[in-house]
Amino acid sequence: MDVGLGWKLHNGGRPPLPGAVVKPDERLSWGRTVGLGAQHVVAMFGASFVAPVLMGLDPNLAIMMSGVATVLFLLATRGRVPSYLGSSLSFVGVAAVIRGQGGSTATVTGALLSVGALLLVCGLVVRTLGARVIHAVLPPVVTGSVVMLIGFNLAPVTAGTYWPQDQWTALATMLFTGFALVALRGFWSRIAIFLGLVFGYLLSWSLDRIFGRIHSVDSAGKLTDHWRLDLSAVGKASWAGLPHFHGPSFSASAIVVALPVVIALIAENAGHVKAVGEMTGDPLDDELGTAIAADGAATVLSTALGGPATTTYAENIGVMAATRIYSTAAYWAAACFALLFGLCPKFGAVVAAIPGGVLGGITVVLYGMIGLLGAQIWVRNRIDLSNPVNLVPVAAGVIVGIGGVTLHISKNFELGGIALGTIVVLTGFHVLRALAPAHLRAESNALLDEGTTGYDEPR
Repeated sequence: MDVGLGWKLHNGGRPPLPGAVVKPDERLSWGRTVGLGAQHVVAMFGASFVAPVLMGLDPNLAIMMSGVATVLFLLATRGRVPSYLGSSLSFVGVAAVIRGQGGSTATVTGALLSVGALLLVCGLVVRTLGARVIHAVLPPVVTGSVVMLIGFNLAPVTAGTYWPQDQWTALATMLFTGFALVALRGFWSRIAIFLGLVFGYLLSWSLDRIFGRIHSVDSAGKLTDHWRLDLSAVGKASWAGLPHFHGPSFSASAIVVALPVVIALIAENAGHVKAVGEMTGDPLDDELGTAIAADGAATVLSTALGGPATTTYAENIGVMAATRIYSTAAYWAAACFALLFGLCPKFGAVVAAIPGGVLGGITVVLYGMIGLLGAQIWVRNRIDLSNPVNLVPVAAGVIVGIGGVTLHISKNFELGGIALGTIVVLTGFHVLRALAPAHLRAESNALLDEGTTGYDEPR
């Protein structure tokens, strides 16, 4: 059975010639392959540990499981789809909502596991029926709306939890991150979020040395005098050891909140496969169902052990685009590095110590960027919001999702936020399109026929 491990040596082991492309089934010398794998780790590292920190999960476990997930993905796609599977940021808002409802960490991972299982099933369906089933059910107007409300639904978390802990550090971190995203070039701009975290971390340490403790709310919302950066747990952590594993627990209300994110994950995977296919010159539509199913299986495995959900990473597409090296051997090397990082509890303690004010500055930018990706999908696909078939479900669903509107179904069950907003957009669009007169259906039908989920470029 071909599992994509039989790489051919490119250019006899010498460096690639200028402009040459290293294909997925080729590799450089092992020394260069390991170096490129390290570069992929740096590219994914920022977002992969930011996501678990924001969700209250163990960053060591997240990094370790990202390595395991990447190996699983490469085996499932038989080495045809070079990709790194890191921690998904799409679930950050879901985790905040579940914890706001009194859910535990196990409840969060149980909800994420349920989404992973649904994603696995969707991948198998796509593998059986073909990629067009995605384009028919999730046109750009729907995926754009869901991505938008996922991002903007997070705004109260930043404003109410992180920012008040240290408003001036949050402001400085926000400004530095914006500068890094705009002014830096190439690879450095792709890790701007990570650089913003490092800047805020060092700034908090400096302010503690200069001004002492800060009088503000802490992470629990209590007004106290406390250090901005508390490194007490770092000294106690060992250099080597296993991360903290835990099993999931399942809550119907938490699962309902999380399920809509499957739409964003399908769109992300579709966009990744399309982008890689265009870059490598190897059309990969036949691998789309397998890629989605592999991501779902990886998410199930990660969350079953207490880790976050996974997704394909556009950060690593950037590395491939810059180097023109698409060798999956480099991703195997990156996965091995991730496994080693996951076995260092001291690293996890350093990450867990990131001050709330720093997270406030980062999330102001990050959550807004996630939300505006939805608008970007509309723009790319020329969505006409003057058409009521598009406008009505989008307008209602986005306000429901962002505003936290709730619908009480019974005494113990209600729908609200992201879940209800997604239902309004998805069902509203298809029902209104079916009922609309022919001239209003024309545009939406054309978009469905084009066959795109909206993620036609790297994120």
